[in-house]
Amino acid sequence: MMMFPQPAESPEHERLLRKQKLAAAFRLFAKLGFDEGVAGHITARDPIRPDHFWVNPFGVHFGDIRVADLVLVNHDGDVVEGSRAINVAAFAIHSQVHKARPDVIAAAHAHSIFGRTWSALGRHLEPINQDACAFYQDHGIFPHFSGVVTDIEEGRRIGEALGPHKAVILQNHGLLTVGDTVDAAIWWFISMERCCQSQLLAEAAGKPTRIDGANAEKTHMIVGSPLAGWFSFQPLHARIVKEQPDLLEASR
Repeated sequence: MMMFPQPAESPEHERLLRKQKLAAAFRLFAKLGFDEGVAGHITARDPIRPDHFWVNPFGVHFGDIRVADLVLVNHDGDVVEGSRAINVAAFAIHSQVHKARPDVIAAAHAHSIFGRTWSALGRHLEPINQDACAFYQDHGIFPHFSGVVTDIEEGRRIGEALGPHKAVILQNHGLLTVGDTVDAAIWWFISMERCCQSQLLAEAAGKPTRIDGANAEKTHMIVGSPLAGWFSFQPLHARIVKEQPDLLEASR
């Protein structure tokens, strides 16, 4: 029997749930090798102050992040809750993505090895397998690289390149995914990273066979839906919380 997202008891409860999922997401990214020094950031829109978002503190390893460590930032870049600084690039990118897409609850970006390798090609992923169909006609490309993103104008252009999609490939940089839940945003990143790996391997071996458009679109409606993204994250979330329950600690 398929699960469905359950409504929170209150806005305060929803805030806690989003922060718990966010902390779990960082632990998963660390476990999957998506950490790269101080690079990478995941954000979750605050349900009480929707023009604010929660983000990881700068310079803390993904594998150490707890609920208590998360930082609340407003869309002017001011730290409202928390005692640590944030990554300037996190603000420049995520503030503009959240501003451009009011439907987005969470956004994820990391310098994962296959995502950043595929990004160097400046191409869309192709529907060469069922999983890749989740991104069929549902990801954009940001074709400009001008160094570390520190300017909100660059973040605004990334938001434009994302458009209405669930992901954008930042050329020569990496992947960025979004979702209407923290769960979906994180699953899309994990899945897209693996799809990049799959296509790189397939093209190294030969010429991959594409799934035809009609079947790719039909498959996208199933494996690429927001509910599918949310649901696919649930076993990963349950597993990481069981393995690393300290991530739920909410007191400093």
